[in-house]
Amino acid sequence: MIDEVIVLGGGAIGSVYAAKLAARHPVTLIARAAHAEAIARHGLRVVGREEGTRSMRAATTVDQIAPGTLVLLTTKVNDSRQAIIPLVDKLRDDTVILCVQNGLGSEDIVRAEVGGRCLVLRAITQFGAIFREPGVVDFTAAGATLLEPSGRSAEIAALLSASGLDGRVSDNIKIEIWRKLIFNCVINPITAIVASEVRGIADPRLDPVKQLVVDECLQVAAADGVTFDIDFVPTIAEVFGTARTIASMRQDLLKGKPTEIEHMNGAVVALGQRFGIACPVNTALVAIIKGMEARAVAQ
Repeated sequence: MIDEVIVLGGGAIGSVYAAKLAARHPVTLIARAAHAEAIARHGLRVVGREEGTRSMRAATTVDQIAPGTLVLLTTKVNDSRQAIIPLVDKLRDDTVILCVQNGLGSEDIVRAEVGGRCLVLRAITQFGAIFREPGVVDFTAAGATLLEPSGRSAEIAALLSASGLDGRVSDNIKIEIWRKLIFNCVINPITAIVASEVRGIADPRLDPVKQLVVDECLQVAAADGVTFDIDFVPTIAEVFGTARTIASMRQDLLKGKPTEIEHMNGAVVALGQRFGIACPVNTALVAIIKGMEARAVAQ
């Protein structure tokens, strides 16, 4: 039984999940100092799709893990190892770590550090948010939270659903991971390069490059045992054409922070190399975003 929740990663998505879960459960949000201090003083303010302020415990580190704790890992994938290592000696056999992250293999990074001490599961979120300032998050898009199957997944999905996070156990989480990865490989780097909101991805003038990215991703996915019967380019325009949010990659660049490009397009390139599939367009996007990262960090 889950008695407490630790949200490990107080960025945009982690903050939205913490705010919604805190309405029904004891929640601790682990965040950077400024965000944690603002929440401790005034609560976590949510604007956008929902408006309100939620009180919760906020801290910069995890002091202990109580029995029956669910840990939601909502950091960037490139921060996973650094976030998990301090928890390893505090984990219990009834702890569950749910990796609510982007890219390929985020759960494998965590499992390698945890070493079987507790159950580690992967999840995909369809929620969107923008971190506005310490203590304030803009909730921009709602959807489902898809979990891989396990003996604990139905319980966790029910907990998420009761808090308005629409938890669902997926019959094939690998397909869902690849579906979101392809969306991310198109939306994140392209909107970062053209400096647009997510809805800018629907611009038909971008269709040729979007199709090239999708084609490479689908080749690698097929080699990895995953196939789709949807046309991704019009689907992306339909689903995201009105999204007023800013993709996480552009948010990172605006803040001078490293992006998840290596775990999105870079992951496709790396897996493609294993299968002998060249991915020149995704390779080029990785190089461009890396160049933008270097410039943003230097400013």
